[in-house]
Amino acid sequence: MCGIFGIVSQTEFSSKELVAGLKKLEYRGYDSAGLAMQGDNLYVEKSVGKVEELEKKLKSVTGKVGISHTRWSTTGAVTLENAHPHLDCTGEIAVVHNGIVENYLELKKNLIAKGHKLKSETDTEVIPHLIEDNLHLGWANALEETAKLLEGRNTFLAMREKNEIAAFKNGSPLIIGMGKDRFFVSSDALPFLEYTNKTIFLEDGDLVFIGDKVRFSNGKEPTVQEVEWTAERAQKGAFPHFLIKEIMEQPVTLEKSILQNEEHLREIATAVTGARGSFFTACGTAGYAALTASYFFAKIAQKHVNFCVASEFPSYKHFLTDKSLVLAFSQSGETADTLDAIAAAKEKNAKVVGIVNVPSSSQTRQSDHYLLTNAGPEIAVCSTKAFTAQLSVGLLLAYAAAGKFEEGKKLLKDTAKNLGETLNDVYLEKIKSLAKILAKKQHIYVIGKGFNYPTALEIALKIKEVSYIHAEGFASGELKHGVITLIEKGTPCIAIIANDENKTAVLTGATEIKARGGYIIGIAPENNAIFDFWIPVPDVGNASPIVNAVPGQLLAYYLGVELGYDVDFNRNLAKSVTVR
Repeated sequence: MCGIFGIVSQTEFSSKELVAGLKKLEYRGYDSAGLAMQGDNLYVEKSVGKVEELEKKLKSVTGKVGISHTRWSTTGAVTLENAHPHLDCTGEIAVVHNGIVENYLELKKNLIAKGHKLKSETDTEVIPHLIEDNLHLGWANALEETAKLLEGRNTFLAMREKNEIAAFKNGSPLIIGMGKDRFFVSSDALPFLEYTNKTIFLEDGDLVFIGDKVRFSNGKEPTVQEVEWTAERAQKGAFPHFLIKEIMEQPVTLEKSILQNEEHLREIATAVTGARGSFFTACGTAGYAALTASYFFAKIAQKHVNFCVASEFPSYKHFLTDKSLVLAFSQSGETADTLDAIAAAKEKNAKVVGIVNVPSSSQTRQSDHYLLTNAGPEIAVCSTKAFTAQLSVGLLLAYAAAGKFEEGKKLLKDTAKNLGETLNDVYLEKIKSLAKILAKKQHIYVIGKGFNYPTALEIALKIKEVSYIHAEGFASGELKHGVITLIEKGTPCIAIIANDENKTAVLTGATEIKARGGYIIGIAPENNAIFDFWIPVPDVGNASPIVNAVPGQLLAYYLGVELGYDVDFNRNLAKSVTVR
């Protein structure tokens, strides 16, 4: 939620550089944007809408220090007044913020009683006023006292007259980039990768002053790390959108997901089978990957692994012991609900394994062990290549737990190769033609079974996220228990069918839908007489959820394009959900 970006430079830079960096964080929120820059005077500019709207209003101002923000609104509507940065009464302290000040109403009431004039509906605005209220203690102490008063996950940048940014991290990520003649501070590394890959990852509770050097308020020495991602991997290249680029990258990212330390992966697989109570947990798309992994373990490793969505996981902590193992999936490694699940596991002394795409994220640092999915930067808000990479790692773990690591590795390599051969221009045009048919529909249903039940849920989610068409995924066996009442003449239903023990059951469900007038779209290795539209996929055995998800991703993409929506930045969503 929200992206924050700042620069402190030894030489003057332009306000345009702040905006350029902010654009690379736009996937984190795009309701409104703003910046504050210290030149001869404090220059503040805000806009409603995407960062390009801010760019249109921007004056060419230069200075040596500036902060900026792109918002995913939580407290307060999407208005110019609620856009960041927010200022104190004097107009000298500027703050950008990521998180939710859970006790802001109480803090606001106290500030108003003291004579402070707050102008917005946001929780963020209390922060600069609290700093102002404590300035009699000195700048550093005022920041420390303010941080102590904030309840919830709150990360912020504060700027005052001199050439320095104060940064406080709690919950939401914050990274410092160590450039040649400047420092960057950002929600992630993407805005500064073209300048440096040397970083400092802040921990919860860190208060840092960034000026001619990086100084921690508690005196600790910064730990500098190098990130492996490159700026080029976060560019669209020749593709019209990040979403289609990331979908088309999957044959390559699947290959990369297999590149695991074999000994480490085997150790984790052994830990899963040996634990007294193992859990998969995650949110959203990652949650469907985790649910699929539980099916993988059941069939391939013949091991029961529980699944629970991360937002509900703390309710299960009572079952955990120091012999339990929790495997948490996340693209960003910063998802608040997943981090809360990890905290609940730690509370019971359970071991935690993170399965994460972003290196050096909060989740990798908080896990006892972790595996990287190696999908690379994923910019489009809805997840595609990270999802199939998570499936790949989950499948590889299941094969390792069954003592068949090499078999699993070969299957995944063959799957990547087959998927690469499938994604040709003819295939894309076929799915695009289906999108033109379905774009006129109000409802789309998706059915699957076994491994491909979570795939049905994920495809339905992708259609909702990108096209805003109502879509629902169901287990095919649940149709006769009420769902079939939704079917009428012409209702589209996507049936996900693999050549496995569930094939007949899903075909039976699709037949029942067709008998009631449904329009059947088959995602399957073989055509069938009941299909009104067939999307072929490779027959890859236990890896079927990987190849079956991809045409669903493509369909969602082409539906969004057909309907004229911004397919990279979906309304009301943010890439990394760092608030509860």
